[in-house]
Amino acid sequence: MVQSNDGRKILDTIGALQNSLTKTEKRIAEQILATPELLAQSSLSEIARTLSVGEATFIRFCRSLGFKGFSDFKLDFAIEIATQSQQPVALLDTNIGPKDKPRQIATKLQNVINRVVGETINLLDFDELNKVVKAMRQAKRIFLFGVGSSGVIANGAKNKLMRIGFQVDAENNNHFMYMQASLMRKGDVVIGISHSGTSPETTKALEIAKEAGAVTVAITHNLRSPITKVSDYVLNNGNRQGQLQGDSVGTQITQLFVLDLIYALLVQAEQEKATQSKQKTVDVIVQQRDK
Repeated sequence: MVQSNDGRKILDTIGALQNSLTKTEKRIAEQILATPELLAQSSLSEIARTLSVGEATFIRFCRSLGFKGFSDFKLDFAIEIATQSQQPVALLDTNIGPKDKPRQIATKLQNVINRVVGETINLLDFDELNKVVKAMRQAKRIFLFGVGSSGVIANGAKNKLMRIGFQVDAENNNHFMYMQASLMRKGDVVIGISHSGTSPETTKALEIAKEAGAVTVAITHNLRSPITKVSDYVLNNGNRQGQLQGDSVGTQITQLFVLDLIYALLVQAEQEKATQSKQKTVDVIVQQRDK
């Protein structure tokens, strides 16, 4: 169960939970995502009748989203739908047509990026984020794990964190991930990146690292996915549209956004140290170029 809604947008939370719901819950979720405006002003009995479920079933669904019951859910949901209807409708995917001009395509991509970043902000638990930043500041070593495009993102984050003075490494090969994870110690932090949260390699690496004593962090879209079960902290990125899964620009942007937010908070917390470390790394590269 999600512990608390904490101001998260309901539709985004439903999207983040969708892949881990029961068959009945998934049917409820699909109907709400498809026609949210039809349910916003309905009573519990009307919603239950519309969805062909029992009232108790829908109340349990509300609780699984972090609400105490239907009344709390209905109030927040009605506000969200009313607010959403006052905002310009964002494109759900790129929908690139064969006659689109480059500027039109660029605008569509911009809409995608704006939407998924907004969704990420809605889903992030900022108390959890602060705890991750605190753990990283105290860490002896930091490791980032991810496969495929998530591995590319992990390597990019490694470069940024190294420049501000952190002992950090990244791996995208499962054998090397397992070996590194087995050598973790108390005081180390391991971050696993998996949009679906179902990557067996990344999940296994975090499980091994956790057993070895490291603090484990998951960056994932799905709130109840396997990787969350082996993570001390979970940071949720957006992009719930099926068309934009995997290595899409939307997914990569949201993962980068979470990691850049961590980076910004680390720099903010230790600005002088970060500035000095970054200058050292810049100087040594310039010196090598001048030789």
